[in-house]
Parts: sequence; C-alpha cells; structure tokens
Amino acid sequence: MAKVFKKKLTTLYGDPKKTTRGDIIAAAKMKRGGKKKTTKTTKKQKKGPTPKNPSLYARVKAEAKRKFKVYPSAYANAWLVRTYKKRGGTYA
Repeated sequence: MAKVFKKKLTTLYGDPKKTTRGDIIAAAKMKRGGKKKTTKTTKKQKKGPTPKNPSLYARVKAEAKRKFKVYPSAYANAWLVRTYKKRGGTYA
C-alpha cells in the first residue's frame, strides 16, 4: 500500500523526498481549479483617530523627533500623545 502511494506521489508531484506537505496541498488546490487566497478590501480601512488641532500636533511631533533618537518608537509615540493631550489637544 505504501509503495503504491509513493509511486502515485512521485508521478503527480515529483520526488517525495524533495516535496513538502505545503507543495502537495498547493498543487492539489491548483489542480482543482482553486486560486490562491487573496484578501478583498471592499470597505475603506479605518486609519485611527486623527488630531483635531493639526498645528499643535505637528509642533509636539517635531519636539518628539528632537527629543528621541529613534522617533517612530513606542516610547516616542506615547510621549507624543501624552504631551499633545496635556497641551489641550483632542482626537476625532
């Protein structure tokens, strides 16, 4: 039984020692007429809260870039939000 299965695999997908399980599954899906999974984005994705006072936000952001060596970091962004809110900024 195992020899027959190996022969079948060899004829369908090539050398069984070199093929992986993923290769076999992908080949079987393509053989059935299936396509690779793609994500369809019909709705616009949310970008998140936007600052209501863009000029204040820009000033605080410039300050954060001067203050931290690595600007797009968790610490810098947390400081940016905290300082922006302290100075009276709000998000929409």
